[in-house]
Amino acid sequence: MTDEAENSEQEALSKIDTSVPQSARIWNYWLGGKDNYEVDRVAGDAFRETFPGIETGARAARYFLARAVRHLAAEEGIRQFLDIGTGLPNVDNTHQIAQRVAPESRIVYVDNDPLVLAHARALLTSTPEGVTNYVDADLREPSTIVREAAKTLDFDRPVALMLMGILGHIEDYDEARSIVRQLVDALPPGSYLVQYDSTNTSESYVEAIQQYNEGGSIPYILRSPEQIAHYFDGLELLEPGVTSCSRWRPDADALGLPAEVHQYGGVALKR
Repeated sequence: MTDEAENSEQEALSKIDTSVPQSARIWNYWLGGKDNYEVDRVAGDAFRETFPGIETGARAARYFLARAVRHLAAEEGIRQFLDIGTGLPNVDNTHQIAQRVAPESRIVYVDNDPLVLAHARALLTSTPEGVTNYVDADLREPSTIVREAAKTLDFDRPVALMLMGILGHIEDYDEARSIVRQLVDALPPGSYLVQYDSTNTSESYVEAIQQYNEGGSIPYILRSPEQIAHYFDGLELLEPGVTSCSRWRPDADALGLPAEVHQYGGVALKR
């Protein structure tokens, strides 16, 4: 590691607040990762006590990401991916899945979490033929994201925009829809939107989220499947539409998952 990279990582680590649980770290804990702190594990355990299905939902959402990326790379010929709200590295990240299908794929990750920044070196691996890059930016700044991503991606060619479980952090629903529209408007025809978020389809899930939001973390807002479907307005949804993540074109990785989880998503084409 160069001195500059090491200093950048140390600076990022110094900004991490370990006194308050953080959603990406808790999600990492539920998925069996190690990039979390005691405060996250305590919050994750408390959440699971109220809503025992959370780990199943986390796995279903992760497998949905994998199937969507594989489909777009293998069946739709997509070679560029803009993954916003990257989260912490886990098994089979977007660049690994895409470049396994098409080594020349180019991937830009976007996040503004200090721990994700500290782990950027793990994300920034790539095949020799492809490119993987990282942008430190906030979801609420779509023009900044597009401008910085354009240094790696060619916005004259199709791009898969991935918003995986992050729009719930935008408390105002109209603002969340506006952010999606601005990002999709920047994409050329032939691009895709891949999106999922957690839903208000379980009373115990709603209760667990309320307790979590009262704990001082950045709030997460559960929305209805109908609200999530509206993120795809003006786009052409691929079958089976907006559905429980475990029902979206299930394959072997979905074995053992229930048909209904409380994370809904879909994939749609921009004509």
